[in-house]
This record gives sequence, C-alpha cells and structure tokens, in this order.
Amino acid sequence: MKLFECSHFLFALIFLFFISCSQKENEVKEENIAYPNIILIMGDDHGWEETGYNGHPFVKTPVLDEMAASGLRLNRFYAAAPSCTPTRASIITGRHPNRSGAFYPNWSIRPEEISIAQLMKNAGYATAHFGKWHLGPVKKESPTSPGAMGFDTWLSHDNFFELNPILSRDGKAPSKIEGESSEILIDETIEFIEKKKVDKQQPFFTVIWFGSPHEPYDALEEDMALYKDLPDSLADKTVALTSIETGERVERSMRTVLQERYAEITAMDRAIGKLRLYLKENNLKDNTLLWYCGDNGTPPSGLYITPLRGQKGMLYEGGIRVPGIIEWPNVISKPRTEDMISVTTDMFATLTEIVGQPKPERPIDGVSLLSLIKGEVNSRSTPICFWNYDAGKEQEENPEPYIALELQEGTTPLVKQMNGKFTRSFTNFKHHEIRETDYLGERAIMGERFKLLIKGEKQTDKELYDMAQGPAEQNNVIEIHPQVALELEKKLVTWQSSVLNSLTGKDYESN
Repeated sequence: MKLFECSHFLFALIFLFFISCSQKENEVKEENIAYPNIILIMGDDHGWEETGYNGHPFVKTPVLDEMAASGLRLNRFYAAAPSCTPTRASIITGRHPNRSGAFYPNWSIRPEEISIAQLMKNAGYATAHFGKWHLGPVKKESPTSPGAMGFDTWLSHDNFFELNPILSRDGKAPSKIEGESSEILIDETIEFIEKKKVDKQQPFFTVIWFGSPHEPYDALEEDMALYKDLPDSLADKTVALTSIETGERVERSMRTVLQERYAEITAMDRAIGKLRLYLKENNLKDNTLLWYCGDNGTPPSGLYITPLRGQKGMLYEGGIRVPGIIEWPNVISKPRTEDMISVTTDMFATLTEIVGQPKPERPIDGVSLLSLIKGEVNSRSTPICFWNYDAGKEQEENPEPYIALELQEGTTPLVKQMNGKFTRSFTNFKHHEIRETDYLGERAIMGERFKLLIKGEKQTDKELYDMAQGPAEQNNVIEIHPQVALELEKKLVTWQSSVLNSLTGKDYESN
C-alpha cells in the first residue's frame, strides 16, 4: 500500500513538472510573439511596380518575390508623402510630416518629436539605424540625429549614397567604406545582431534605409550584366538625372540609365536575401518581424512601364503607392495578400501596440495594423490624408529658424551638387500663426474606395477617383459622386486644421 502511495505521489510530481514546463514554454512563446525582433527596411525611390511580384517585365527581385509569396503582401501600401524626408518622418513619429515642418527633402523634423526608437528603448529593445537618415544631420551634436532620436548606434548618411559610401558612425567624422552600399548596411546589421545575441533577453530594433535605387545610379558590373538585353528602342530615348562624375544634371540614354537602376534594385534585393538567410540560420527568423517598403514612387529617371498614374512628387498613385511586405512567421503562418489601404505612418502605431507602449499624448495619424497582420480585419475605419504643403513662402513669412543653423549643417558628402556644395543643409522654421493660405498645396484624402485629390482652389482643381476601377486614375467621377467628394473634403479640411495646430508647436506644450 505504501509502495502504491509513493508511486502515486511520484507520478503526481512528474505530472505537475510537465504541466509546469508546458506552461513556461507557452509563456515563452507568448512573450516571443509579443516582443519580436523588429527590422524595418526601406528602398530609396523604389516604386510599387518595380518588383517581379508586381509584374515588372525586367526587374529581377527574387528575394522580395519570395517574401511576398510567403508573408503578408500589402497590395495597397502607401508612402505618407511622394518624397523621401517626409515619408521618413512619418515612420519615425507616426505623424504626418507637416506636423513637424518636415515638408520636403532637406526639411528636418523637430527635436520635440517622440521617436519610435525612443519607445522601443522604453520597451527594452536595443536600437540601431543604418543608411539614409535625411531627417537632419547625422553628426553627434545634431538635435535630430539618429542618436538624439533614440538609436543606440548608427552608421548613417545625411542623404543618399552609391557604391563605396561615405558614412558617419555614431555621429563621428564621416569616412568611406568600400563596397556595394546595400550589402554594407546588411553586414552592419548582422554585426549588430551578433553583438546582441550574447544577451538573449534583449530584442533588437533595427532600421535599414538603403541609398538604392536613388539616382545617380552606380551599380556593379555583374548586376549590370543581368540587364544587357533591355529593348534597343530605349537607346533613342533620353532622361535627365545627376551625373556620377560631376554631380550636375545631364541627359543620358534611357536604356543605360534603366540598366543601372535595375541593377541597383537587384543588388538591394540580394542584400535583403543575405539578411533573411542569416536570420534563418541563426534561428531568429520566426521571431523577427521584417517589414520592407519604398519611401515614394518611381522618379522620372526610372519611369518606364507602370500601370499607375504619376511619379515621384505627385499625389497620384505613381507618386505614393509603394511595395509593402511583412514577414513574421510566428504570427503570419500562411501567405496572404491584403488590399486594405495602409501607409508608412501606420508603422509607429503598429509597433507600439506590439511592444505594449502607450502612444504619445498628441495627434497620431497612423493606425495599428496588428489586427490586419493577424488576419482579424481587412478594412480601414479611417481615411488616409496626404498633403504637399505649399512651402514656397515659408522662410519669408516665418523667418525664425527652429534649430540653430550651424546644427543643421550636414557633414556626409554625396555625388549630387546643390547650392554649390556636395553636402546638405537642413531647414525648419517656427510657425506661430495659422493663415488661410496655409491650407493650400496639393492634397488628397483616400478611403477604401474613393480618393479625392485637390490641386488648387477652383472646383475644376478637384478630382475624385473610384479606386475600385483600378489604380490608373483616368476617370474623374466627381460629377457622378458630388456628395462623396464634399464629405471627403470636409474631413480633409478638419484634418488640415489639426496638422497646422501641430505645426505651431501646440503639441509640445503639454508634453
């Protein structure tokens, strides 16, 4: 009897042990899903149509194609703006860039903005930025450098770069690094992750913003060879772009230009593949959220075949619709394509929800896509607003610099010359009062079906498109649906008022 009781007691202990182990394993799995490693990757001037998976007849992107086939493909993913600096500001802050005065390229954000990297640090993440920054100088003393915005370490450039880039490490004096620029950034990322692997309890948050495929184009010969069979008819067409030799504008054969551009895209794609392979071989892939997108549509120098209307700088689809792919095997177990509209501004809200950080007490324009990622929703409750602010008279009407001018001077040289120099100066101005003219500038508002575009003040400057008809935006239906246009315009003006209130600095007063 005693032997039976002992055996029964021993069995109970073993059973409780296995139950405890199972519970702990489930807790670890839940924790891994809640706190994944996070990598945000962005191409520079990489348009929606310039991928194999979106049907481009020439561009070779086998890695992005594989990601689209195995993960979550965001078919209607948008950049918050049709140019680089504003879109980057939207990712870092979760707010429309006009709220912080980052209207156009080389307009910096403001030091009071709360960065996603700062919130990730609050959640216990190790943070790093590699590549193009373009939200202000990357030098250490800049109040809007990657370090000032919450990144533990950075190897970055004020603007764009090509082969053998000149980059600044942690804000120090810039130096040249030999090699293909996309691969350099990936190697830095892998080295950063390797260093963090010694502390397995700390997840990593890494932002990789490539310099490719922004012009001027400079590609490896082996990648150029992949595009030697582009149509001969392209040789007779010319496009304007920056000369890699002089930094000034030149006219060149479209065939050669596209050969170089497509080669840069393929090199960037290959570098992403190197990172994915590393994650897989080191058992990090399942627990890593990898998100790729472009920062705006295709520029004129790369525009050839596209089903979209417009190009970089415009609020038509060709200027703002970009590739968007998410891999996160722990959560996205089956491949999906979603047509719900989403935007780079949503990244901030999505990541804060994933890591359990409260959003700042100020207007946040993005919405969390976590429910979409999990497959729980497939429609958006709020529209997306776009606005090319008319900044032509901003300096004249608001001459007070927001940041001391010496702190806005960049240090990392680039090929393209501007104002007689090969570095960039940034700008931002205090905006004390709101005027009626502040509401001008090309603007748009888009719901799941309709998109209203306003170019000026006249009724003829307003265009309404039914996106269910496709992305070509050729049929203006404003006369068929005037009430839809009116309601969208009311929402757009209300949103603009909120943005302008932020621009005056009101958001910072209570924080």
